[in-house]
Amino acid sequence: MNILSLLILIPLLTVVGILLVKSDQLVRKITLAGSALQVIFASWLTAQYVSLRHAGATAQMLFESSRAWFRPLGINYHIGVDGISLVMILLTAVVVLAGVLVSWKIEKQVKEFFFMLLLLSVGAYGFFISLNLFSMFFFLELAVIPKYLLIGIWGTGKKENNAMKLALMLMTGSALVFLGIVGLYFASGWFGGEHTWDIMKLSHMHLPMNVQVILYFLTFIGFGVFTGMFPFHTWAPDGHSSAPTAASMFLAGISMKLGGYGLLRVATYLMPDAAREYSWIFIILATIAIFYGALATLMQKDLKYMNAYSSVSHVGFVVLGVAMITKVAFAGAVLQMVSHGIMTALFFAAIGMIYDRAHTRMSNELGGVLKQMPFIGTVFIIAGLTSLGLPGFSGFVSEMTVFVGSWVHTGIFYRVATILAAASIVITAVYILRATGFAIWGTITRKEYALLKDASWNERWAAVLLIVGIVLIGLAPFLFMHLINADVQEIFNHLHAG
Repeated sequence: MNILSLLILIPLLTVVGILLVKSDQLVRKITLAGSALQVIFASWLTAQYVSLRHAGATAQMLFESSRAWFRPLGINYHIGVDGISLVMILLTAVVVLAGVLVSWKIEKQVKEFFFMLLLLSVGAYGFFISLNLFSMFFFLELAVIPKYLLIGIWGTGKKENNAMKLALMLMTGSALVFLGIVGLYFASGWFGGEHTWDIMKLSHMHLPMNVQVILYFLTFIGFGVFTGMFPFHTWAPDGHSSAPTAASMFLAGISMKLGGYGLLRVATYLMPDAAREYSWIFIILATIAIFYGALATLMQKDLKYMNAYSSVSHVGFVVLGVAMITKVAFAGAVLQMVSHGIMTALFFAAIGMIYDRAHTRMSNELGGVLKQMPFIGTVFIIAGLTSLGLPGFSGFVSEMTVFVGSWVHTGIFYRVATILAAASIVITAVYILRATGFAIWGTITRKEYALLKDASWNERWAAVLLIVGIVLIGLAPFLFMHLINADVQEIFNHLHAG
């Protein structure tokens, strides 16, 4: 068995383990052990990858393996990883473990809750290691239904409506992606001589421009829905606000990155001519998203809505980095996916901790959190400083890389888009500092808040895990750049080879 399959097997075996026990406490412990094993294995896999590269391995994908899955349609279980997919795997492992720790005290249908979380991780891992478009789509779909159930059953507020909205919009995105990859399959036969779903084979085919344009828009918009791209982002704020804490962490931390990864690996990489010609449309949409998301965040008093709308702005940098089609901007987009995944998971974790104790997420009803709950208050502040791009944290490195990569273009259109995107940092600083001032600093506004307790052991471990990731990227970005540089260069060369 290929070692990459362990990424899918570990959460599946964990699912089997929790289905065999009756005690809720045992379910939690098995899930925690399985999630910790995911982090250990992902770290070991990264070490092996680096070791092989240092030893001279030059293949584009390592640990590659292919087995027939459904031979009549040429669907293979073709897997492999490069540096870009590897950092996404690390992100998934860290966020899943943090989500499990934060959900330690969940009481309602414990087994079913962790079953859904583990199923989501199976979908994410399968998506990131797939080199076959059909199996990639299969794993993408696998991650949609659990989101609907997690929000609909364990959510809050208008959970049924928001779960339905999220599911319908993501299914629409899926439909567009499906049309795009089916189009690629038939186009490969008509113009390449062989019907194939294989990403590596498709990358060597040169499809006619008119075909590329249709498939580029289908796949870019389809994956764009998943990543919360403007104007297809409306599922994100409502879905995030109603989701339980761990589901919010997974939705913003990993699920939106499935879309970003698809934009780069499928839409842009496989349709290079169309990407070069029409990416300006998505630069406009990304710039609007960055500004609109920041302004919409400014209007929010509900901390969860604030983080959800700010995510629309932050993932706009991912779309901008991909659409700019420069090597540095590509690297910035990948770094931003990882940075935002960890940062927003930390933000949702902190907001969830506050809500569990104060039973409100409204910033104007809170106050004095830092005084009464210093650990939780500090976590909120660190997440906020990362969001506004303070040097030393991951947000600064990733967004600066996107800015520099975008500035490489000398045209006035690109320069204006870059300046507008950079200007949004001022708005981000305003809403972060305002929310921190209302909710975290100051005096305790209600007597009952003086009785609230600070973070529990599991919440502290979850926060520390995510903060280590933020600081590691912020202080040692070269470690991540070392992992992804060659693969970013490969995508860049491929786009400019025609």
